[in-house]
Amino acid sequence: MARQTIAEQFVDILGQAGVRRIYGVVGDSLNPVIDAIRRAPGMDWVQVRHEETAAFAAGAEAQLTGSLAACAGSCGPGNLHLINGLYDAHRSMAPVVALAAQIPSSEIGTAYFQETHPDRLFAECSHYSELISHPSQMPRVLQTAIQHAVGRSGVSVVSLPGDIAALEAPQRAAELALVTRRPTIRPADEEIDALARMVDDAPRVTLFCGSGTAGAHDEVMAFAERVKAPVGHALRGKEWIQYDNPYDVGMSGLLGYGAAYDAMHEADLLILLGTDFPYNAFLPDDVRIVQVDVRPEHLGRRSKLDLAVWGDVRETLRALLPRVAEKADRRFLDRMLKKHADALTGVVDAYTRNVEGHVPIHPEYVASVLDEEADDDAVFTVDTGMCNVWAARYLTPNGRRRVIGSFSHGSMANAMPQAFGAQFVDRDRQVVSLSGDGGFSMLMGDFLSLVQYGLPVKVVLFDNSALSMVDLEMMVAGLRPYGTTYPHTDYAAIARAAGAYGVRVEDPKQVRDALREAFRHDGPALVDVVTDPNALSLPPRVTGEQLAGFALSAGKMVLNGGVGRMVQMARANLRNIPRP
Repeated sequence: MARQTIAEQFVDILGQAGVRRIYGVVGDSLNPVIDAIRRAPGMDWVQVRHEETAAFAAGAEAQLTGSLAACAGSCGPGNLHLINGLYDAHRSMAPVVALAAQIPSSEIGTAYFQETHPDRLFAECSHYSELISHPSQMPRVLQTAIQHAVGRSGVSVVSLPGDIAALEAPQRAAELALVTRRPTIRPADEEIDALARMVDDAPRVTLFCGSGTAGAHDEVMAFAERVKAPVGHALRGKEWIQYDNPYDVGMSGLLGYGAAYDAMHEADLLILLGTDFPYNAFLPDDVRIVQVDVRPEHLGRRSKLDLAVWGDVRETLRALLPRVAEKADRRFLDRMLKKHADALTGVVDAYTRNVEGHVPIHPEYVASVLDEEADDDAVFTVDTGMCNVWAARYLTPNGRRRVIGSFSHGSMANAMPQAFGAQFVDRDRQVVSLSGDGGFSMLMGDFLSLVQYGLPVKVVLFDNSALSMVDLEMMVAGLRPYGTTYPHTDYAAIARAAGAYGVRVEDPKQVRDALREAFRHDGPALVDVVTDPNALSLPPRVTGEQLAGFALSAGKMVLNGGVGRMVQMARANLRNIPRP
């Protein structure tokens, strides 16, 4: 039997680790690997137009499945295009292995054509980045890369020169004992006991939840009930913690709404559960704080902690719950629930008043209708910018829907590429990209990839011909917006020319029917909704300096977006408050 090549061995090991497809763009340094993929059963090469799309797609696939995903780029400029999507995957804790093809090994260090040093370049956006310089390094380097990506939840990069990929491997790849799932981490009893004492000593406790509460919804609700705690969340915690939550007080941060900010600042004890919330300006500095996180490097890097607990949120709460006394006084919780309902009710008219006559269309209205029409198990991918606002305030989680975005890295153009990867996971599941025209146009070439593979992704384009979030940033700083507008473009016509379904909507009365028709279409579709560029939103707390700067630039503008069906949940929670 002929020996495997290094490329065949590489593909074989990825298959053993559960990888079923590799996203990328072909190139000469990748050719041996591409040929190995062509001949490998159970492995597909997914051709994209831009390697950044490949990395975003792999990251989305990994976030949806919790399993390893892969992407690849050819030497020099090819693999450099991966870097932005890999940064996003790494900061989203998505297990991804990236193959960075390299120039001929004998030419490394000579300023050869297209020479870069990917093993150095990708070091900051990976847990592991190494160069294979000799055939005998396989399969150990790739095995180590996989263990890092899965075990530490992030990116690994393997640099492989094309000439080495074409060589015979010293031996066939053996069946390897590969790590494919992360373990749960339970804190020591000493930390659990210390946390229990702090909870018992605090009359008012607030929980603030991030993506680390995935899989811990029941435990968070049970703990909140036991200690009568309001429950707020960060954007990445929304899909895991907001649904079926009678203690919900909304979201804090730049996109925040409701009473989460107040609940955090008026508590005696704030418990941060599975969140690396980056905006310390929204965190209190005169409240005792506990942080529970599975990654110890996250503990205490945003605020001064009174107790750091290294552990899984679910395992921590399971151990903690029987050790804390049940609190009888729910006055703090009830007051925060009422404040939350009042806050949402106060802004709900911003998207319900005269919406069917407002042109350009209220983007809030589009998001609200989209939330009502989308499937109960839909996957939403969300562009950075104002689309984040509309997703945060209008998409209703239910435990089955998923919401993916560049929430930690904050990249433009992420939504459609992430939808591309999400749809490959399951062609029968509805995948909806909430795209801004700025982000969509940046990587618009890969709309052709949707058409090429017949992926039924639905792109809902919030088309305001502007970078509205940047407008807001400039105005808050007292600057006049500049360089933030685009010429009006009929993206629906572009979609139709590419062979997809495309419809342009300028009348709000047509929004619902347009979405329904797109969702019924068996294939990729784009709904180009012309929205109001003046629809802006401010966070729940703003400094006087920010307001003064904004007033200099904007004068009177509508700042408060609505909150969709969340106001119904808040009012329902109020009905659950015991009456004297």
